[in-house]
Order: sequence, then C-alpha cells, then structure tokens
Amino acid sequence: MIPDRTRRVVILSGVAGSGKTTVGQALARRLGWRFHDADDLHAPASIARMRHNLPLDDAQRQPWLLRVRSVIENAVRDGAGGVIACSALKERYRRTLAGGLSGVRFVFLTGDPQLLHQRLEQRAGHFAGPALLDTQLAALEPPDDALTLDVAVPVDALVERIVADLRA
Repeated sequence: MIPDRTRRVVILSGVAGSGKTTVGQALARRLGWRFHDADDLHAPASIARMRHNLPLDDAQRQPWLLRVRSVIENAVRDGAGGVIACSALKERYRRTLAGGLSGVRFVFLTGDPQLLHQRLEQRAGHFAGPALLDTQLAALEPPDDALTLDVAVPVDALVERIVADLRA
C-alpha cells in the first residue's frame, strides 16, 4: 500500500525505446492507478513529422505538452493516482508538465544507446523509429531530481524499485 502522503502521479520520462509505456503499464497495474501514454496526445501533424524521422521543435511540442499537463492536473485533482509515460526530455518541458503541482514524481528511465536502438528496431507500429533516437539523445537534459533507473534490468524489478521509492 502506498501512503496517502505519497506523490499521486508518476511521470515516466526518457528517450524513445527506454520502456516508458511498458514500465508505465506494469506500474499502473501494480498500483491500481490509471495509465496515460502522452504519445496518444500528439497532433496528427506531429505524428506525421516523426514518422518521417523529423524531430519536433519546441514550438511544435508546446501544444502537446499543454495537453499532457491537463492530464496530469486532472490526475492530481482526482487523487486516484496516475502513471504517465512522457519523454519530458528537457527541464523546461518538465516545468511545463508539473510546475506548481504537488504530488508529482518523475522517474527517468535511461539505458545504453545500443540497447535503446535495438529495442526501437524491434518495435513495430510506433511512429518514433530508431532514426529519432540520436536527436532525442542530443536534446536530452537528464533530470537532477528524478528517480533514475537503468532499463537493462527486468520490468518487474523496475516497478518494484519505483514502488519502494513511492513508499519511502
């Protein structure tokens, strides 16, 4: 059981291939919380750009970040707990997502670039392909205040580590 005083929204951040969705879904099941994938909130034009291996710039990303923030605000307000998978690559993105909100915990998923690339090669049907990984790694500003986990370990172990952090 997670204490009431514990943060009620977990944002799993990291580059493509880091397992945000996989870990997020497993964590949400474990906690009985709702799961939201920020990728589902991208505008069709943004998805089309990324399908053509064109990264989004900050101006193109801003409306998406505001849609994700709305989901986070709703999760904080309803108090039922939420897990959100969102790249949140830069500090200013994280401020947009969670600035001024209480009850939000960032978990940064990281891994060896070769492992991440391999995962993206094996992933089918997603708009963010392996070609976008290098641009995401170049843009990445790793958070100082997040729980940072290496994704080379099994998903269950990552989930248990996050749950332990929430209980602390």
